[in-house]
Amino acid sequence: MEVLIVEDDDAMAGALAAGVATAGHKTTRVARGADALLVHRDFEVILLDIGLPDMDGLDVLRKLRQITDCPILILTARDDERSVVLGLRSGADDYLVKPVKLVELLARIEAVTRRAGRRTGSVPDTIVLGDLDIDLGRRIASRDGVALPLTATEFELLALLARHAGSVVTREQILDALWGDAFLASSRSLDVHLTGLRAKLQKPGFIINVRGVGYRVEADRA
Repeated sequence: MEVLIVEDDDAMAGALAAGVATAGHKTTRVARGADALLVHRDFEVILLDIGLPDMDGLDVLRKLRQITDCPILILTARDDERSVVLGLRSGADDYLVKPVKLVELLARIEAVTRRAGRRTGSVPDTIVLGDLDIDLGRRIASRDGVALPLTATEFELLALLARHAGSVVTREQILDALWGDAFLASSRSLDVHLTGLRAKLQKPGFIINVRGVGYRVEADRA
């Protein structure tokens, strides 16, 4: 797999490249956000540092999300809540706080690329829940005919809940389906994406929180 590493620190970039290579992946490193925007098309997954010398990493992330669905993991020394939330809401598939553990990094790469593979191989189908249409093939959700600006992960979350409409989907099932490992994935990531999805749907009470278990959408909810 071709992996793009966007990291300005030489030592960190070298460590990431060596670690990713142990799993048999090929890596290319660029140090500037502008370069990432130019070469992103050649890669299957992107590791993006937030602290870049030429532009803010979150701006790079937002620009990339306008032009590619390639899985993007943000790597940052910023472990504060605001940076994590902004990164996920800007379209990152996952985040890791440096220093990154090699086993966790490789597992996260595998998880996001597996999700991307499932998306590519999905069979076109549509789920209708009241005024909400979810086109699984085109990966578009619309309400009353108006497309919703969902991120890739928000769409995956909505589609998963819609496929199981009327039944409870546990947090562990969601984490496993979206991140590949219910125990490795960050529960906070799910909370952020769920909040973003609810805000964009603007359907109070549509996604029901079953306390201590998971979430449910009603099959006949209008």
